[in-house]
Formats: sequence, structure tokens, C-alpha cells
Amino acid sequence: MKAAAIVPFAAVAGTAANSAVTVGLIGTGKRGPTVSRLLVQNTPGRVTALCDLYDEKIENAKKVIGLENPAVYKDYEKLLASDVDAVMISTPAFLHAEHFEKAVQSGKHIYIEKPASPDVAGCKRIMRAADGADRKVNITFGFQRRYGQVYQKAKALLDSGAIGDIRFAEINFLKSQGTRNFPGAVDAPTKIEDKIAQWYSWRHLSGDLIVENNIHLIDVMNWFLGEHPSKAIGSGGQTVPRLGDVRDHGQVTYDYSNNVQGCLIGTTLGPPTYRVVNERFFGDKGGIETASAYWQHFRSRDDIVTEKAPRGETIDAVDAFVKRIAEGTPENTGVRGAESTLTAILGRMAMDLKREVTWDEMWNSEG
Repeated sequence: MKAAAIVPFAAVAGTAANSAVTVGLIGTGKRGPTVSRLLVQNTPGRVTALCDLYDEKIENAKKVIGLENPAVYKDYEKLLASDVDAVMISTPAFLHAEHFEKAVQSGKHIYIEKPASPDVAGCKRIMRAADGADRKVNITFGFQRRYGQVYQKAKALLDSGAIGDIRFAEINFLKSQGTRNFPGAVDAPTKIEDKIAQWYSWRHLSGDLIVENNIHLIDVMNWFLGEHPSKAIGSGGQTVPRLGDVRDHGQVTYDYSNNVQGCLIGTTLGPPTYRVVNERFFGDKGGIETASAYWQHFRSRDDIVTEKAPRGETIDAVDAFVKRIAEGTPENTGVRGAESTLTAILGRMAMDLKREVTWDEMWNSEG
């Protein structure tokens, strides 16, 4: 399968193979340094600049990525004005629209973490900026499953008609809470800077559990079904008292074309270390299950083919990003990434309003 083939950079002809792509990281919290380390370890790309407001985060990022003397910025616009080839935007979700717009204006290649924005207005800003971007610029959203080899093989099988017409989809993001928020941490910070430092605990800053976390699986569902849903209905809440107003569980049913429904269950209420994250697609001839570590093709009760992922899908994602820049074959996933975010927002609205919400109603809101 061409889509899943990984071509070593040593095999790339011309100057692209001999000229390393330089990347500047904007936002040195948790995700950015991790993805940057994978980029440095698995591609010819180099991280040469870091930007954050907090010195301790910059110093930690240097250690995580393995950098000795990168350029350091406190102002992200100064990093955008530097000579790096690309930027990785890994700032809090509520800053994405502003940072993405400026990055597009700078003409840099962009790798931006999900979600597009916690709200509809921010998603629309992302879409307008992506539409107006130079077509030579590579714009990649951090929906790494799109680049995972097992996911691409599963999608190719689905497109071949091997499981027939899809009748139903199911996506599950079930895990334990971890250490970020914990029972008893219910006192809200009094200073705005403290609240921003814990942005993932607040819906208006993070988008809620469905937008910040479950969105990866929602993006896969849209991808495999070939469209965004027309409406949604759902329910959810916060069972365990904790800092902020983010839900710890939610269930949403989305309606797609041809009477196909896709059901999401997302929760952080699992016991310690519990984690089940997968997507399932059921057709009239068979079924497909996908996950980060494997994919399965259900042909019959006694005929199930399983294949393990050869490596982490985030490695596949950064490999594809650097390769596209080096080879001059850009993609622009800005609108697609915003649509997946809007699908998550649609589900959040359905839970908030406790009724069916259409795509048009969501689109015309500022939720």
C-alpha cells in the first residue's frame, strides 16, 4: 500500500536529502517537547528554536528533546520572524486560532496540535486562515492516527469494499484520570494566570473532554465515513468532584448519511491504569477495529486477521510532515482539522442542551 509505505530519507534524491528541515516549537508544555523529541529522533528534521513564557518549561523542553543551545524566545512572533523552516504549535487550545493565523502569515510550514479551537468562532478563524495560506506551505494537524500505518491499511481495506457498506460505527476513549486532576481538588484559582496555567480543566479554555481528548477518535470516524455528521444527541457530566468544569464522562450519537450512526463513549472514570481506546466500523460483509497498537479485520467468527503497528503513529505523523517539506509535496489539513473539532463541539452542545443539535445550528452559534 503506497499510503502506508515509509521511505527512508536516505533514499530521497537531490538536495532535500542533504538539507535538514529546521523547526521552532511554540509552547513547551507537555505535548510539544514529546512530539519534538520524536521528530528529532526519527527524521532528519532539527528543532532549533523554542518559545514559551516560562523559563522552567523551556529548560525542561531542552532536556526532553535533547537540545544544547537552541534559540530561545518569549515572543512567538519573533520566532515566526526567524529563519526556521517550520513551526510546531503546541500552545493551549484557546490560543490556537491566534497563533495559527500568525504562523500562516509568516509563510512557515505548520504542524499544529489538536483541537483547532475550543469554540466555533476560533474554528472559523482557522478555516479562513488555512484557505488563505500559500499552497506551497505544508499545514498538518496533530491527528496522528491519520498517518499511522495500521490506520492507513484499515482505511484502504474499507475503501476496497471488503467489509461492504458501513452500517454502524463505535468509538471508545475509556481511561483513568491520571494525575492532572484528582478527587478533592475543587478550589478554583483566584488569579487568571493560575486558571490559564490549568487551562485543561476549564471548558472555555480546553473545549471540554470531548474536544480536548475524544477528538482523536472523532477525527477517525469522520475520515472513515467520509464526511462530518449532520446532527448529534448526547449526555454527560462530572461524577467525581475535581478542579474545573470539564466533564469526566460523555456519550454522543452522531448521525451521518445513509442512516449510519456513530456512537462515542468517552470517560476518565476508569480505575488506575485502565485504558481502552479504539474505533470499530461494522459493514454488511465484515468489520474493522482500529487502535494505536493494532488493527483487525473481522471476516467471520473464526476468521479474524490482526496486525500490530510497527511503530508509534506520532512518529509516522512527524515523518510525513518533515518528508513533505523536504520533497516539496505539501498538504493543507487546516479545514479538515477544524471540521473534526467542530464535530466534537457539536457533541458538546448536544450534551449541554440535552437535546438533538444539527450541524447548521452548531455552525451558526458561537459555542
